[in-house]
Amino acid sequence: MMTVQLTDKPMDKTLEGKSPNEKEIILDVQNLDFYYGDNHAVKDINMKIEKNAVTALIGPSGCGKSTFLRTINRMNDLVPIARAEGKIMYEDVNLLGNNIDVVALRKEIGMVFQKPNPFNKSIYENITHALKFSGIKKKSTLMDIVEESLRKAALWDEVKDRLHTSALSLSGGQQQRLCIARTIAMKPTVMLLDEPSSALDPISNAKIEELITELKKDYTIVIVTHNMGQASRVSDKTAFFYNGVLVEFDQTEKIFTNPSEKRTEDYISGRFS
Repeated sequence: MMTVQLTDKPMDKTLEGKSPNEKEIILDVQNLDFYYGDNHAVKDINMKIEKNAVTALIGPSGCGKSTFLRTINRMNDLVPIARAEGKIMYEDVNLLGNNIDVVALRKEIGMVFQKPNPFNKSIYENITHALKFSGIKKKSTLMDIVEESLRKAALWDEVKDRLHTSALSLSGGQQQRLCIARTIAMKPTVMLLDEPSSALDPISNAKIEELITELKKDYTIVIVTHNMGQASRVSDKTAFFYNGVLVEFDQTEKIFTNPSEKRTEDYISGRFS
């Protein structure tokens, strides 16, 4: 897996002192607070996200899930009144530091949004556009990456004979898998999925869930979802957010069968939303 240099400081990738059974932590969130102006949207979050696992973020609308997700790869920097405090440690680098190259960061930690957003270009160009911009020009190399990315997104067999047709001609589910393939092409280590199947039909939703399970072999995935069934099916660990607070974070099986907090139990059982 390619790793981009996020800062001018070399990354220490050693795992000295790590026991064989200990899960490797890829993102260590420490005392994270996030504000939109005077609105304290995310409050003192501490969370360790495991490598090659799926972490689901659940909770009612407006509870801070998507804000937290977008803070990880600095997408919230695009909001003028937004500010973050605390640390998000990744490979011994604080992603919230002033010296972070956010372009490199967003290649390393890619994002797929709720609504499929393919470019108004061909399927092939959707994947190669950013690659060409980053300096890859050789046609055979580009084609290899296109095929590999589409295969990993479980889309190759459906589109291999029409790579040069418009991406907008694809179904909603296919468009979302194309967006995932476009992210994969940039060789990320972490993928952030913000309700990636909420706008899709049940069949497309099932394909996205199958894809997530397959992708965690190669990537770390953090997913925001309002679908409790989806969270229970695809994730290894689940975090329950409420009013900007991380109420509970544990193994998914425990969250859904024996949560420690009553608020978690009430939310899972549908007693409040």
